[in-house]
Amino acid sequence: MTIRVMFADDELLARKRLTRLLSAMPDVELIGAFDSADALLAALADDRPDALLLDIHMPGLTGLEAAGLLPEPRPHIIFCTAHADHALEAFEHGAVDYVMKPIEAKRLATALSRVRPRVDAQTPSNAGAPAAAPDEAHLAVKTRKGVVLVDIATISHAVLDGETVKLCTDDASYFCEYSLGDLEQRLAGRDVMRVHRRALCHIGHIELLEPASTGGYSARMKNGDVLTVSRAAARDLRKRFAL
Repeated sequence: MTIRVMFADDELLARKRLTRLLSAMPDVELIGAFDSADALLAALADDRPDALLLDIHMPGLTGLEAAGLLPEPRPHIIFCTAHADHALEAFEHGAVDYVMKPIEAKRLATALSRVRPRVDAQTPSNAGAPAAAPDEAHLAVKTRKGVVLVDIATISHAVLDGETVKLCTDDASYFCEYSLGDLEQRLAGRDVMRVHRRALCHIGHIELLEPASTGGYSARMKNGDVLTVSRAAARDLRKRFAL
C-alpha cells in the first residue's frame, strides 16, 4: 500500500533532501512540499495525506502549532528537526516519530514504517472479505531469531534505550521495532500508562513506589527493574490508588 506524504520545512536544502529521500522510497508518494506550515495547512483543504513531516522552527506557524490545528481525521505526524528539546511536546501532539536532522534514508524509512500499520488499520477491508480478528492476547515482536509472540499479560514495562524500545516481561526482554507510542496504542485499556516520556509501565507489575525529590517516584518492578515516574504521572498514580 502506498503512503501519501506531505511535508513542510522552511530550509531549501532540507526540502531538496527530503524530496530526494522520499522520491527514492517504494510505496511512498510525495504529494506536497511546502516552505511553511501555513501553506501546508492550506493544502489540506484540497487533499488529505496519510502522513505529514513537519519541521518545528519555521517562520509563521511552528510545526508544533500546526499539529494542534490539523483537521480531523488527522494525518499521522513525523517531526523532522535539528532540535532535540521539543520531543516531549511533540509526542504530546500525537507524533508517530521524532527524527533528528540531518535526516538519513534508513532513519526516515523506519519512521514511515511506523506509520504504515496505522494507515493499514484505517483502510477498509476488501469488499466481501471479512476482516481478520486481531489477536488480543499476544504481541508480535520481531527479533534477530524470529518473531516472538509475547503474552501481553506478562508485559511489565517498556523503555526507550537510545532510539530503540526495550520491551520487558516478567522473565525476558526484547529490543523491538515498536515506538513507545505504538505500544501505548496497542496496550490501551490494559492498565499500561506512560510514566515518563521514555517509559511505559503496567501498574499491576509495580512492587514498590519510592518517593523521589522531583515529586515523582522510583517504581520498582516485580522483575527487579526500576523506572523513573514523572511528577505528572505520579499525580495520576496517586489518584488511581487514592493515595
